[in-house]
Amino acid sequence: MQKFIDSYDFTGKKAIVRVDFNVPLNENFEITDDTRIRRAMPTLKRVLECGGSVIIMSHLGRPKKVDPKFSLKHILGRVSECLGVPVQFAEDCQKADAQAAALKPGEALLLENLRYYAEEEGKPRGLAEDASEEEKKAAKAAVKESQKAFVAKLASYADCYINDAFGTAHRAHGSTALIAKYFPNDKMFGYLMEGEIKAIDNVLKNAERPLTAIIGGSKVSSKLAVLENLVGKVDNLIIGGGMGYTFIKAEGGKIGLSLHEDDLIPQAQEIMRIARERGVNLSLSVQTRVANDFSNDAETKLVPSHEIPDGWEGMDAGPESLAKWRKIILASKTILWNGPVGVFEMPSFAKGTLQIAEDLAEATANGAYTLVGGGDSVAAVTQMGFADKVSYVSTGGGAMLEAIEGKELPGVAAIRE
Repeated sequence: MQKFIDSYDFTGKKAIVRVDFNVPLNENFEITDDTRIRRAMPTLKRVLECGGSVIIMSHLGRPKKVDPKFSLKHILGRVSECLGVPVQFAEDCQKADAQAAALKPGEALLLENLRYYAEEEGKPRGLAEDASEEEKKAAKAAVKESQKAFVAKLASYADCYINDAFGTAHRAHGSTALIAKYFPNDKMFGYLMEGEIKAIDNVLKNAERPLTAIIGGSKVSSKLAVLENLVGKVDNLIIGGGMGYTFIKAEGGKIGLSLHEDDLIPQAQEIMRIARERGVNLSLSVQTRVANDFSNDAETKLVPSHEIPDGWEGMDAGPESLAKWRKIILASKTILWNGPVGVFEMPSFAKGTLQIAEDLAEATANGAYTLVGGGDSVAAVTQMGFADKVSYVSTGGGAMLEAIEGKELPGVAAIRE
């Protein structure tokens, strides 16, 4: 039975908390963006302030074995600084019995990288490339069997379990989905997870209309299921970025060298058909800033999106597209943004994405609910200084995508069961 962090009595209890501290590090192992650490602090502090202790577990990177490069030691100092107490460190997440048992109320322990163990993901490692199907099947079964002991050990450290790692909620991993079974009456979402779930529900289930989705990024293939789910739910569907050119070509437009996926043209045509059938305003770019090379210093010009010359490629939305989209955005009551509308990493082609961010900030100030999700969109609003000017910025790229595809997230389901 799910409990709630605000009403749970943590007095004298040890809480094992799954967070997402998979933060970017530079070549000197210094944190370049501590957002994920800071966003987890309200949950961790709540436990400590209510007389409990915390055992913090996370992954960092994608190591396939023990690798000092991916040690959570690199972030220990920053976690201690943010939490306001010295955080102890367990060198091995599976050998922390004594340290966990010795924790006193108000104390914190950080476990070493969960992904040093194959059992966290439940996938075999080190298989030969030419391994037979039988060998692969046996290896997978072996990991799944040892995964039970891995999860049981983590669970043994604590009295209750909190999942506050939305970034991994779409993975049925040991620490995100399986461990919850060991705490049938003492499992709950942290504040971050609660906020993420509420934000998605505000868009997909409880939206005030008109509801608009802005879907950008490079490839239709990465967001096909998102588009298929949203076209039946929204009033306006803006498709920009590289993926827009597949739709423009599907309408018979000339797209030059612009990024596109010919094999997905039938699916793009079907999405446009459904939009027409359901009265959804599907809005593509009408004007594009094109370049004669994929470079910030390339020669550029503005052309109609359906008439991109040979040898040129679409790099950003043009002013006419942005003006059309701005009207839609400012007339909306709920807006979801996932994916940039241009190659925003290059300053010459960041204007479109910046304009979308500015329009969302204005819509928010006017009372609209705005949710930004997906790695590139989050990076864009953060870099451009708009993260605090929209209603909610999601911390989970893949999890956010799967949620707006309409899928049930294993990390969420495990708490609600």
